[in-house]
Amino acid sequence: MTLTRWQRPESSFSPFRRVASLRDEVDSLFNLAFGRLTGTNGGENGRGSQLLEGWFPAVDVYEDKDNLLVKAELPGLKKEDIEISLHEGFLTLSGERKQEQAREGAEVYRSERWAGRFHRTISLPCRVEADKIQATYNEGVLAVTLPKAEEAKPKQIQITVK
Repeated sequence: MTLTRWQRPESSFSPFRRVASLRDEVDSLFNLAFGRLTGTNGGENGRGSQLLEGWFPAVDVYEDKDNLLVKAELPGLKKEDIEISLHEGFLTLSGERKQEQAREGAEVYRSERWAGRFHRTISLPCRVEADKIQATYNEGVLAVTLPKAEEAKPKQIQITVK
């Protein structure tokens, strides 16, 4: 069975946006493959070693005429456990989900939730105003609003009649 990610048809074709999207898909593929290589079977308490990367929060990126919006699922984390940085057109989300302590006298029957460090880097499709970035965290969802730089915003060009 083949799974194909559905994407809404874009109203305007942008080869650069398509290349960035392809890069994100390849990164996702490698993240998935290396996540499997590090294993989710075996290891202490039914967990595999997280040698290469750890876990990867799901991320969505939206764009309108004024802003980019990045949303990441980070359930169970505290604000203090999350770090956000911007460097040369890349937004990086990182942090750590703490391992729950085993209950006294209890043995792990099943453990599927990842714990440990995470690191996600998203290439941004345009320049943003770094000093105006806002981040909110509500019910396990981190939302980062990145206002576009003026040169990145679409411009309406007036036509004059002579």
